[in-house]
Formats: sequence, C-alpha cells, structure tokens
Amino acid sequence: MRSPELVWFRVFVCTHMSYAIFASKNDTMETCRTYGRGCTTYMKKNRLGSSELMVGEIGLGCMSLGTEVKPAVALIHEALDRGVNLLDTADLYDAGLNEEIVGQAIQGRRDQVIVATKVGNRRIPGKEGWSWDPSKAYIKQAVRDSLKRLQTDYIDLYQLHGGTLDDPIEETIEAFEELKQEGLIRYYGISSIRPNVIREYVQRASIVSVMNQYSVADRRAEEEVLPLLEQKGISVIARGPVASGVLADSGAAKADKGYLDYSPEELHIIREGLSRLVTNNRSMAQTAIRYALAHPAVAAVVPGASSREQLLHNIAASESAPFTAAEINEIRDLSPANLYKQHR
Repeated sequence: MRSPELVWFRVFVCTHMSYAIFASKNDTMETCRTYGRGCTTYMKKNRLGSSELMVGEIGLGCMSLGTEVKPAVALIHEALDRGVNLLDTADLYDAGLNEEIVGQAIQGRRDQVIVATKVGNRRIPGKEGWSWDPSKAYIKQAVRDSLKRLQTDYIDLYQLHGGTLDDPIEETIEAFEELKQEGLIRYYGISSIRPNVIREYVQRASIVSVMNQYSVADRRAEEEVLPLLEQKGISVIARGPVASGVLADSGAAKADKGYLDYSPEELHIIREGLSRLVTNNRSMAQTAIRYALAHPAVAAVVPGASSREQLLHNIAASESAPFTAAEINEIRDLSPANLYKQHR
C-alpha cells in the first residue's frame, strides 16, 4: 500500500552522487544522499505496508541473475546505481548461491539496500528437490544460514515462501515474531497467490507485505487479494509483471505457447491491445509494468533481469507516465480477468 505521507520520490544519479528529494505530508523538503554513478533516473518510492521501509517502485527479482558471480554482481551494482533499492532473493534460488551473490553485491552499500529473502523450502542433503517446512525450528535455523550467505546481520523483509492451510500457522508466525524481537529481521511477509492462505496471515499476523504474481495476463489477485490488502494497509510486491516474457516487446513466440489459462489467441489479443498504448517513451514491457504498478495496493514490482539492457529497460518504466483511469479500463477490457480456482 502506498504511503499517504509520501507524494513522490526522485533519485537523481550523477557521476558523483545521487540525491533523493521527497515531499512529506507537511510539505517540507528533505534530502538524503547515496553514492553512485550513471545517468539520471527517476524512481518513485512507496512505504511498504505499515513498516518504515521505503521501496523503489521497481525492484530487482534476483532469481534470473544466473550463477556467474561476477556479471551478476555487476548487474546488481548497476541496479543500485540507477535508483533500485529492493532486491528480492530466496534461500531456494540456486541452492543458496543467489543469496551469496546478493550478499557479495551489497558489501559497502548495505544501508542503500532493502534485502528481501524467503524461507520455507528445505533442501535435504543427498536428495533431489526440496521439502516444505514452515516449522519454527526450521525457520529459526534457516534465517542464520541466509544471514551468513547474505553477509549481513539483519534481513529487512523475511518472507514465507508459500504456505498452506495445513501448516502450523501459529507456530510459523511465532517464529517470525521472535526473529523480529531478536533483531535478525526487521519485518516479515509472505509470498503466496492463495487467497485462503493470505487471509489467514492477514487476520493472524503482523505481515507488512504479500508477494503475489500479478500482470495484465494474470489478474487473479484483482478478484479478492488486492482489495483485501488495500483495505488492511498491507502492501503487494508484484512479481511477474511481464508474465514470463509473454508481454515483452519480443514476446510473441512465448504467447504462442499460451500462459496460465489464456490461449495463444487470447494472449495475442492482449498484446495487440497493449501495443495501442505503446508510445515513443513506453514500450510494451514498460506498459505491462506500469499496469501492475497502477493498483494502489502495489508498492513495488520485482521484474527479473539477466542482462544490463533488460535491467535498464525495466527501470525506465519508472520514468513513464502513470495510466489514466480510461487507459486502465481499456487494458482490463482486453480480456476477462482469470480467477483463482484452486485451494480456496
């Protein structure tokens, strides 16, 4: 949910330093400074739920960075230099290597970064895959492993990486609350698309955010989740805003394979409609990113990037104008919203 205290936030990145200036609810101007390089980037920031975390509206989903450490670290540095401050990773990604890459990248810049990672998927030595374990004992063990890989003494946002109604939910919540009291995490949330699980944590826990898959081609969250979270003041971090590349400018071939319950024909109709909103200053992928950001419950999106070109293209969406109400309605009219049908 976007903070009523913050009107806008711009990050000006020059060759020597970056200045961030924002207007507060009292119309006073405040200035902060971080060091970086590169060209000017305008990055709006939103408060994450009831927390003190101010997240740039476009973060970086680190899962797609790959396993080559040097280029991955360079890509994260580029993101930070361009005004990105939210890095999303998980202990599951590349068996912990992704957290190690993030940890290496943030050395000397920890105060500029909001580190979000996840827990709950337990790898069993000698076995393929992972098992689901939301127990208090495992969460309190796993956080220390993540802290070591991330080379930090605290995690800004610790997220349960899934969840079911069969979980020991009170025990899980107790683990997160104890980690807050111990100072190992600042806040916690969940990563889930299941409305029933999200409702339970909204009612029973002090979560500040829900990571949810949300895009023009996956509007399931609009049915129930987004209205609920907006009402409760809990922020959404939207993943998959470009729908696994289906809504990218070069995504026609991916649309041919279908996506979720959309047929290739329906996806091409969506792409054709989005193309009418493309301008010289806003590509199709950036149009898709702006749609996810248009909902007031969404504080940030975390598109992935595996190249500098892709990263800069995603970040540039922050500079394009928000949609008008008419444009949002036009996008929603392209195809019926898909509904969440499982695990209700």
